[in-house]
Amino acid sequence: MADKLKIYVGYDKREDIAWQVCRSSILQHAAEAPEIYPLKQDSLRELGLYTRPMDKGAATEFSLTRFLTPYLADSDGWVLFVDCDFLFTTDIARLTADLDPSKAVYCVQHDYVPRTSQKMDGQVQTTYPRKNWSSFILFNGAHPAVRALTPRVVNTASPAHLHRLSWAEDDAIGGLPLGWNFLEGEYDRPSELPYAIHYTNGGPWFPNCQDVDYADLWLAARDRYLASVGSAAA
Repeated sequence: MADKLKIYVGYDKREDIAWQVCRSSILQHAAEAPEIYPLKQDSLRELGLYTRPMDKGAATEFSLTRFLTPYLADSDGWVLFVDCDFLFTTDIARLTADLDPSKAVYCVQHDYVPRTSQKMDGQVQTTYPRKNWSSFILFNGAHPAVRALTPRVVNTASPAHLHRLSWAEDDAIGGLPLGWNFLEGEYDRPSELPYAIHYTNGGPWFPNCQDVDYADLWLAARDRYLASVGSAAA
């Protein structure tokens, strides 16, 4: 019997509800519940695993901690990192079907220029090679390139080296269908519902993002989560 998929979700104190809804949406659609953990920078610092200087200019608290995912998982299997601003609409188990074990990672290989100059709560929208590839990464824990992604590397390598997946050979980077990291606002709304909706420019938890595509789905998922929490507390 295969081990449960481990999933690490980027956590930012400013977006706690986004993490909660992301986790809830994964569990809602999963036939077998995966292991899901919030990737909290404060905890990683307390453990001595993340020692980079505080970066007040980083878009999120998990901008670079995401690359500690395979080290934390300590697994020879596939392990997923995902930003907190995702909403899942299908069983995450579909992601790991028919993967090539020779690949170090899988991700959606976006090639786009951002349509806006700002995102979220007014943050500047930057453009760089392989932008958003690292927002959803499936790591192969058995691959040498992934095993070499140690805390020392994560704490010393340049952000560009990490985010552009330069630590893996190009032919070791597998491609996933766009539906697994659909960038809301950057692509036209498709006829079929994406597997994983990424509110990369800001989701409905921000007051100025109430009218984005699929806002209704996120709000419904939030309401289900809040109802479940209320029921558990009653």
